[in-house]
Amino acid sequence: MDEHADVVVVGSGFGGSVAAHRFAEAGRQVVVLERGKPYPPGSFARSPAAMARNLWDPSEGRHGLFDLWSFRGIDAVVSSGLGGGSLIYANVLLRKPESWFVNESPLPGGGYEHWPVTRDDLDPYYDEVERMMGAQRFPYEHAPYAASAKTAAMREAAERLGLHWELPTLAVSFAPEPGARAGLGLPIPEPSYGNLHGVPRVTCRMSSECDFGCNGGAKNTLDHTYLSAAAFHGADLRTRHEVRGFEPLPGGGYLVHYVVHDPAGEGTRTRTRRLPVRSIRCRRLVLAAGALGTTYLLLVSRKKLPALSNALGTRFSGNGDLLSLMLSARGADGEHRPLRGSTGPVITSAIRGEDGPGGRGFYVQDAGYPGFVDWLVEATQVSGQARRMLIFAWARLAAAVTRSPRTRINAQVAALIGRGSLSEASLPLLGMGRDVPDGVMRLRGRHLDVQWTTSTSRAYFDRVRGTMREIAETMDADYRDNPLWWARRVITVHPLGGAPLGRHSGEGVVDAYGEAFGHPGLHVLDGSALPGACGANPSLTIAALAERACERILTA
Repeated sequence: MDEHADVVVVGSGFGGSVAAHRFAEAGRQVVVLERGKPYPPGSFARSPAAMARNLWDPSEGRHGLFDLWSFRGIDAVVSSGLGGGSLIYANVLLRKPESWFVNESPLPGGGYEHWPVTRDDLDPYYDEVERMMGAQRFPYEHAPYAASAKTAAMREAAERLGLHWELPTLAVSFAPEPGARAGLGLPIPEPSYGNLHGVPRVTCRMSSECDFGCNGGAKNTLDHTYLSAAAFHGADLRTRHEVRGFEPLPGGGYLVHYVVHDPAGEGTRTRTRRLPVRSIRCRRLVLAAGALGTTYLLLVSRKKLPALSNALGTRFSGNGDLLSLMLSARGADGEHRPLRGSTGPVITSAIRGEDGPGGRGFYVQDAGYPGFVDWLVEATQVSGQARRMLIFAWARLAAAVTRSPRTRINAQVAALIGRGSLSEASLPLLGMGRDVPDGVMRLRGRHLDVQWTTSTSRAYFDRVRGTMREIAETMDADYRDNPLWWARRVITVHPLGGAPLGRHSGEGVVDAYGEAFGHPGLHVLDGSALPGACGANPSLTIAALAERACERILTA
């Protein structure tokens, strides 16, 4: 309890990393408490055995990267590691469209969605985040990237449907530095603030493994950017430090309680509820543990925060996330059309549907995947695989019986593998947009619960599905809903809300700069502060809001 810092930052995602860097750069004593461990290039799991251990559940000895939640109507995938969600996101840095910063937008069941910030407010901070994250667009028309079939197909589909298409900026190094020539596996020079991992990085190898962690280091994740800069300026980055709660101190400031997960305990069941609780005092507390983590901490600490708004737990949304599939695309000649989903970064392009009389706006993006998925897809074709095996076995038996002089069997092996047309001509589609932010987060015992349903956003989801179907039709592909949709469930990788921005405590938990109403020095700078769906991939907007808030705090 004698330990003290000027600023304690809980979590190291897009809001927390920005805060850590800006406060440390300004000379503040900063301590970052991150529950997960560091992931330098080369350490991300790939084998089945490693992936089985790559989940977050310290009680079961799992200190892994992925944290999976299942609520009523929605499942969520979040991250646990130094760099937060940037370790597993698809690198997209899209600005929230200006018209999606809505004012007094009515919600089913009463209330309004209102954004107390505008696009003009955030544009300078969008610029700064893009600079720090080394934003580049996918150079799909230039060698060696010109074989990106999925990008060209998405562009063609948008043109035929009269929809807006763009190459979003990505936090990926295709070239060693801005303005340089792009190339595969080229060494990336160190920035002036260094690299906290001390491991060399190379440019994108087009392996579509972004969502599983980039082992080459081409992703400009937060540990390579904002957190390395924060460490350079003296921030104390503490991994495997999980915050359990906090309380205000008499006279100002906060006392933060946390436990430490011993690396030696990884792989062994641990009674985490019996871990010794440690504490640290701070003048300023920044909560940036994500929509689920931050809202949970506020809920469990609520009794000691008497002035906290009753809006706590409200405005939950899944950012309209929806996954579907295009199967067996065909070209004008009737043959399968290569889309090559396993080549390139995960997401390369975005098609936008605007707000309007037809409903709330959305994006549809190509969703690539690692190469091993191609083999899994082909393995699902049991009848074709069995037929090829029988033909191969018969050919080898016939050769043995007849003592055939043909000793080269390349054509037979190629026929055994098959054409791979299903995997090569299929592609997942990822939708996201302005679903209705009417979910509520609360505690059930010691556990976080989310009450949310697709029903109030059904018109939105039907509109997204309709556009996805039209995109599939332009490629003469078969459209398939995610099987979870049959049960009216969705999976979100962008949970948002719970401690929303507002103009006053009757509307939100925090003000337009992320400071809690009634509790000076308590800041929420992550996705939980969004008062509605971002619509676009939210990482850039979360970071820009944090940049704006930190500037206000440091210049006040």
